[in-house]
Amino acid sequence: MNTTHTTGKPAHCNEEEWALRVKLAHCYHLVDYFGWTETIFNHISARLPGPAHHYLVNPFGLNYSEITPSNLLKVDLHGNKLEPSDYHGNPAGFALHSAVHGARDDIQCVIHTHTTPISAVVQKKRGFTHDDFYGAQLYGRIGYHTFEGITLFDDEKTRMIDSLGDKHILVLRNHGIAVGESSIEKTFFLLWTVQRAAENQCAAGALGGEDHPLEEGVAEKCADLTAMLIRDSGFADTFFAAMVRKLRAERALPW
Repeated sequence: MNTTHTTGKPAHCNEEEWALRVKLAHCYHLVDYFGWTETIFNHISARLPGPAHHYLVNPFGLNYSEITPSNLLKVDLHGNKLEPSDYHGNPAGFALHSAVHGARDDIQCVIHTHTTPISAVVQKKRGFTHDDFYGAQLYGRIGYHTFEGITLFDDEKTRMIDSLGDKHILVLRNHGIAVGESSIEKTFFLLWTVQRAAENQCAAGALGGEDHPLEEGVAEKCADLTAMLIRDSGFADTFFAAMVRKLRAERALPW
């Protein structure tokens, strides 16, 4: 059965998993709404509750606008489907997502993108700067991973996790980024911050004249405050809910 447009909760799916599926589907549609997709490529995953490290991810071949809660794939850390589906996952996504979900219990959602501004910044040797409002919020929060080609192979997992360390942003040099946080809402907000930082850095770089640098202490303070707001308040939840309302005002989503 083609499940592309199936929207109702399957009988075998419990309420907790269904709520996660709905939230993840919203996240896919928001990434599409903001124009951050790479056609049918890239991936967003959300870890399911429990000790098995199973997670949800998009069916390969569907546009993000075609993702529904019920057509998301449930897979294990090897990318094996745990429930029947006409679709398969994107092999290039399993190494990255399974590595993070297998190693970092504090990360429940991972978003991978390579928008044009992000791709431009991560191509530069210096990576992200911290001299603008959004870039300052990323100070000390980024791990950098050397490009090894398309992320298909298990042997790269350990090196990616070593590059990430205890951070929540992984720059895949010459490629893109992966961000991960303790919820879908927090991960989406972090992605938005990284995207805005990349846009501002590209715009500033296109202008003549010298940048006005921020002191490291100021950037560190901004980053710590943002991390605290995300960790200790409903800041990211409020932001995500507002973006979903904006999305729903313009798109008819039946779930």
